[in-house]
Amino acid sequence: MEWETVIGLEIHAQLATDSKIFSGASTAYGAEPNTQACAIDLGLPGVLPVLNREAARMAVALGLAIGAEIARRSVFARKNYFYPDLPKGYQISQYELPIVQKGQLTIDLDEGASKTIGITRAHLEEDAGKSLHEDFQGLSGIDLNRAGTPLLEIVSEPDLRSAKEAVAYMKKLHQLVVYLGICDGNMQEGSFRCDANVSVRRKGDPKLGTRAEIKNLNSFRFVERAIEFEIERQIDVIEAGGEVVQETRLYDPDKGETRSMRGKEEANDYRYFPDPDLLPLLIDEDFIATVRAGLPELPDAKKRRFMTQYGLSGYDAGVLTTSRALGDYYEATVAALGGEAKLCANWVMGDFSAFLNRDNRQIAESPVSPAQLAGLLRRIQDRTISGKIAKDVFEALWAGEGETDAIIEKRGLRQITDTSAIEKVIDEAIAANPEQLAQYRAGKDKLFAFFVGQVMKASKGKANPQQVNELLAEKLKG
Repeated sequence: MEWETVIGLEIHAQLATDSKIFSGASTAYGAEPNTQACAIDLGLPGVLPVLNREAARMAVALGLAIGAEIARRSVFARKNYFYPDLPKGYQISQYELPIVQKGQLTIDLDEGASKTIGITRAHLEEDAGKSLHEDFQGLSGIDLNRAGTPLLEIVSEPDLRSAKEAVAYMKKLHQLVVYLGICDGNMQEGSFRCDANVSVRRKGDPKLGTRAEIKNLNSFRFVERAIEFEIERQIDVIEAGGEVVQETRLYDPDKGETRSMRGKEEANDYRYFPDPDLLPLLIDEDFIATVRAGLPELPDAKKRRFMTQYGLSGYDAGVLTTSRALGDYYEATVAALGGEAKLCANWVMGDFSAFLNRDNRQIAESPVSPAQLAGLLRRIQDRTISGKIAKDVFEALWAGEGETDAIIEKRGLRQITDTSAIEKVIDEAIAANPEQLAQYRAGKDKLFAFFVGQVMKASKGKANPQQVNELLAEKLKG
């Protein structure tokens, strides 16, 4: 406990524009290598970049959502370095004057605690290409389709103190950019990735330790594991009498460790200077007002509303507002049913989400609409079917076997609510199990569940569970 970890994250969110940040080339994923890199992306002689207005709008949207300052004047610079997948020999980015500055994001921690993380800046830049090292027999291939793809690099303050906090912050930011519609958040495709700056210092020491930067982490699990390994590595180095070196490291998920990649560059190594081909970006109040008016209801606000409007717990509201699509589906279900917010929440978070995960489907691909789910829940409400039988009906709905009422009739699933019919089944179950009856009346209360099971089995699950419990309790008393 004598060590304190200091973490800052640099998150690269690929902006969901149709074309690149300075050219009209497509940003669609999955094209054949080098089919979506035009002359501007390649930096050929005589070409001039032109800023994509939509990329600027998306950057402003993020800035407004995190309560940041929007720079009325920002400047693009050239970041000079050599790498095979950087065809121009420099990357166009923003350095001294970024478009977004001084924001914050509040993350949820364990046991209801929260913490506000400062966001230093978010700046626009272009992505580089991609080096491919497989299937080239000792050579590397270069795919320049990504060159010029618009990125928003979001840089946090060094306010994070553990790997879990870092993951919570990254998840919250991921949720936000997807809510805003500015990034698809697809981490497998590289649309949302992270560089983690990690250092350690003795508790109480105001001076920051020497940091290592772990590059290109593209999953929440890798972020957590890489940071935890790096913390232990740095502590071991210092306690062994060594010094942590400022460097760039890579995380190897197969070995679960970080390894040195190169010495960490300083800003002056990149020889930043304003790009002579791009004028300063000027943003006026009308543009900001237009972007603000187009913002959706943000996750935290929607969570609070769900708690107030629907009487949901913080946990339920948090789960249901994980994505805009899930929140919309839930509200549509409540509206179609005309109430029963908690019942709807249980089913949307439970069976509905489970079937989506099982089939690896997006909500828009669900074969069960909110109206259909509401129709099923209505039959639970009016006691036509029990909650258990409803699970079978839902599976049939999901498989496209028709509407709820048709499925119930076709399969003969209508619930038995006739008291005399249920009593008859109960009497038969009691008569068939005299030994268990004696034990129950002698004080072995757990056998109540046994008798419930016998009754439900005999009725093929159709007896109303509430009536079974009430009538059985009376019968067992003698």
